Parts: sequence; structure tokens; C-alpha cells
Amino acid sequence: MKEPLRVTVLVSGSGTNLQALIDAREVGRLDADIIHVISNVTDARGLERASRAGITTSVLKHGGFADRAAFDRALALLIAAGDPHLVVLAGFMRIVGQPVLDPFRGRMINLHPSLLPLYRGTDTYQRALDAGDTQHGASIHFVTEELDGGPVIAQVVIPVLVDDDAATLAARLSPMEHRLVVATVELFSRHRVECSDGATFVDGNRLDRPLHLRDDGHLRL
Repeated sequence: MKEPLRVTVLVSGSGTNLQALIDAREVGRLDADIIHVISNVTDARGLERASRAGITTSVLKHGGFADRAAFDRALALLIAAGDPHLVVLAGFMRIVGQPVLDPFRGRMINLHPSLLPLYRGTDTYQRALDAGDTQHGASIHFVTEELDGGPVIAQVVIPVLVDDDAATLAARLSPMEHRLVVATVELFSRHRVECSDGATFVDGNRLDRPLHLRDDGHLRL
């Protein structure tokens, strides 16, 4: 029997996606152990959520390093100390560089609030509204050197309502992001997904398009 998936989660804020993973683990949906939660923000609420669940936490303040490369080297060592199978960036508001990417290539995923390749970077909700989009969503992708440009694994789509603003759109997307994170990590816990040659493979088959979240909270394969 394979050991549970060892997961390290990086957060900078409230940690609601982390909480979704903790809850899914507690009800038995995920064959995974969240072994470490790391934040670059001392008072990130995600750290409190992790502590309540008995998960090891660490704070690595980026402002305490001479440059980005030094921070990345320290972050890579901190992540490696837990020997994770998977690293999840869940609201981690830092761009990770080569020292982090190299040891965890193909094992690091990020949640981004847009339907990639649309709207990489920030302000995705307002940009979607300004473009007159009729739908918006979130994507989970492998992390690469290109900002929000790694192979996409899965997405969830919601409609843009006529009276939406950036705040209401974000609020409606948030619970769907939680479901997307859980469903994607579940796929990893079953050893069904990998990144190879710049593409996503599920059950050995290359994805032509991202997996989509079904109404039941699982991914459409």
C-alpha cells in the first residue's frame, strides 16, 4: 500500500483553500497528509488554521532577505525539510524562482483566479468584467518559470452576472475554488496526474484541455 500523499501548502492570507483541504482530509476524502504550512506573512490566518489542525507551520518573511534569490533558496530548503510529494500554492503572494522550481518541478501546483491562459497576474476579476466576459473561473496549473503559464490541470467555470462587480464575482468564485483544490489534490493522492514535456497527463493520457469540475465536486475525466 502506498503511503498517503505528503503535501506542503504555501499561504499568504486567510487560508480558506487550506481549510478546504484540511476538512477533506478529516472526512476521509483525501488520502493525504498536510505535513507543513509555510507563509511569508507573520499574521496570515492560514497559519492559525494549520495550528488548530495540528499541522507544523513556519514563517519565512521575504523582507528579511537581501534579495529574491536568497529568499527562494531559504524557501526551497524549508519546503525540502518536509520531503513533500506535492507543494500547493494556495494564495501564496510571491513569485517563486529557480531555486524553488528546480527541486520541485512537476510537484508544485498553483491556484489562479482566472480561466488560464486568460488574465495571468493580478486583478483578474476586474479584467474579466472590463472585457465583458460572460464567464469567469479558476485554474490549477503546474508552476513553471512563466508566470501563471505552466500546464493547466483543472478549471472551474462560473457565469458573470449582469450586476457583478469584482467583489461579488470573487465571493461567488471562492467556494468553487475550494472544491477545485480538493478535487485536484485528490487526483494527485491517487497518483493519476503528472507533468511531462510541458504537458499534463492523467492516467498516462495527455490532456488536450483542462479537466473541469463537475457539480458533484469531482473532476470530469
